[in-house]
Amino acid sequence: MKRSLFISFVIIFNIVIDQVSKIWTRAYVVPGSKSEIIGDYLTLHNVENSGAFLGMGSDLSPTMRVLFLLIVPVAVMAYVLFLVFKNKDLDTFSLIGFCCILGGGMANIYDRFMYGSVTDMFYINLGGVFRTGIFNVADMSVMVGLGLLILGNFKKKEA
Repeated sequence: MKRSLFISFVIIFNIVIDQVSKIWTRAYVVPGSKSEIIGDYLTLHNVENSGAFLGMGSDLSPTMRVLFLLIVPVAVMAYVLFLVFKNKDLDTFSLIGFCCILGGGMANIYDRFMYGSVTDMFYINLGGVFRTGIFNVADMSVMVGLGLLILGNFKKKEA
């Protein structure tokens, strides 16, 4: 029971912080604008992304967009959620990693379902050495989750 509550908490936490950041962005950041947070290194935007990662899939037909950006992700999230609750042998890094991925994925799926697009707001540019596309907190959750899965995999190999 403690494990199930922990899983639920981590997933819900990721969804809530993402949705709060998107609600704030929609309310207070002018669409299409750019505001400096840390100079030009980290900037704040309000962009609606009708596709997936970096806008991929935004040029798909509406039917294909529903299939590939709603139906398939919901099926994958449901399957991963089932595995996370069922597999009691997951190490802590992998468990938290999967929960972050689930929370971030669910948050973006919610946006696509409710709004037809996902609100993105952050952009990093470290002087051409490292640049990102415009992303959101859910995307960060997914990336942190992937990092934790990789870390958990390395920890397993050390043991």
